[in-house]
Amino acid sequence: MTSLLVTKENCQATFTMEFTAEEFDAATDRAFKKNRGQITVPGFRKGKAPRNIIENRYGTGVFFEEAIDDLLNEEYPKALDSLDIEPVGRPDIQFGEEKLEKGKGFKVTVKVETAPEVTVKDYKGMAVERKFHKVTDEDVQRQLEMLQRRNARQITVEDGAKLEDTVILDYKGFVGEEQFEGGTADNQSLKLGSGQFIPGFEDQLVGIKPGEERDVKVTFPEEYHAENLAGKEAIFKCLVHEIKREELPALDDEFAKDASEFDTLEELKADEKRKLEESSEKAKEYDGKNAVVEKLVELNPITLPQAMIENETDAMLEEYEQQMSYQGISLDMYCKYMDKTIEDLRNEMKPQAEGRVKSRLALKAVAAQENIEVTDAEIEAEQQKMADQYKMELAKVKEAFGPENIKLLKEDIKNTKAIELLYANAKFTDVEDKPKA
Repeated sequence: MTSLLVTKENCQATFTMEFTAEEFDAATDRAFKKNRGQITVPGFRKGKAPRNIIENRYGTGVFFEEAIDDLLNEEYPKALDSLDIEPVGRPDIQFGEEKLEKGKGFKVTVKVETAPEVTVKDYKGMAVERKFHKVTDEDVQRQLEMLQRRNARQITVEDGAKLEDTVILDYKGFVGEEQFEGGTADNQSLKLGSGQFIPGFEDQLVGIKPGEERDVKVTFPEEYHAENLAGKEAIFKCLVHEIKREELPALDDEFAKDASEFDTLEELKADEKRKLEESSEKAKEYDGKNAVVEKLVELNPITLPQAMIENETDAMLEEYEQQMSYQGISLDMYCKYMDKTIEDLRNEMKPQAEGRVKSRLALKAVAAQENIEVTDAEIEAEQQKMADQYKMELAKVKEAFGPENIKLLKEDIKNTKAIELLYANAKFTDVEDKPKA
C-alpha cells in the first residue's frame, strides 16, 4: 500500500491509499478462506465448494467487501502514522470510478478531521499566582484532636443523652392512630446529631436516659421518597435502652506514647506539623502546576474542531459512569436521582472537556518545540509503578501494553516533562489561601 498526502489544513486532511493487485488478491483469498465454511452450494458439501464455483454462483465480487474492509482496517492506521496525521473523527473514504476487479489494484481517497497544529509562545517566564496554606498551631491542634478521636473509647453512661452520643433504641412510627410500614425498629443504633434520621428526630432525644420512653413528633419532608408519608406529621414512640459516649484520652505524654512512636506530646506535635508542612508544599506545587497550564492555554488560544470536544466529553462520561459503578450506581439511576438527562450531563462536562483538550495540545506543542523525548527507562519506570499499584509482575504489565498504549504512555510522560519545564521557568507570586470566614 502506498499513501500520499493531498492536503492538510484547517483541521482537515485529505490523502490517498493505493493498493496493488497482489495486495487486493491476497486479501480476497483470505476472505474466501475465512468464509468458505459457511457457504452452501448445491452439489457440494457445506464448505467444500471451490472458489470459482462460489464466485460463479454469487458473483465475482462476493468476497470483495470483506477484503477491502480488512485492508483498510490494517493499513489506515499505518497511513496515519506515515503521514503524521492525528484524526479526531471518523474518516470519509471514497472509491474512484474504476470498477473493482480481480487482478487489479484500487485507490481510495480519505478525508478526515484532524487535531489543530499548535505552536505556542511566551511559555517561559510566565507570571503566575500560586496558592499556599501556611500551617498554623490551630492546624496542628486539629490533627491532634483527630488522632485523639481515633483513639477514643466508647463508655456506657446513665445520664441524659447529648449530641454526639450514640443511643440504642426501639421505635414505632404512627401517622394518626395508624402505625406505618417501615417505621419500626428494635435495638437501632443512632448517633445524635448525625443527621441519619429525618430533621427534628435526633434533637428531641437529647436529654433522654436509659429505660426512658419518649414520643418524638416530626413532619416528613415534602420531597420524602415514600409518597404516602411526604409532608405528613408523625409520632415515633421511642424507648432508649442504652447510651454510649466517646471518652477521649488526655492529650499528654502518655497519649503520645500510646498513639505514636514518640515519647512526648511535644515530639508528636512537631511531627504532625512537619507532615502538614510537607502536605502544604505538595499542594502548593500542585496548584502551581495547574496554574501554569491554565496560563499557557490563556496565552495561546486554540480553536478546536467540534469532534475533539465531543470525543473528550464521551471519554469523561465513560469515566464518570465507571466511577458510579464502583459505588453500585448506574448512570441512569444517578440521572434519575439528580433529575437530569445524560445529555444534561454531557452539556455540563463540555467546558471541562474543551479545557482538557486544549491543555493537552498546548503541552504537546511545548514538548515538540523543546525536543522533549522519552527514554525506554522512563517508560519502564511508569510500568513499574502500575505493577506496584496493581500488585502485578512487571513482565505481565509489559505484556498488556500494545503499541497504542505505549504511544499514549509516551505522550503522558512528555506532557509531564513539559509541565515540569513550565513550572521550573515560571515567575510565581505566592498567595496565602486563607480559609473563608
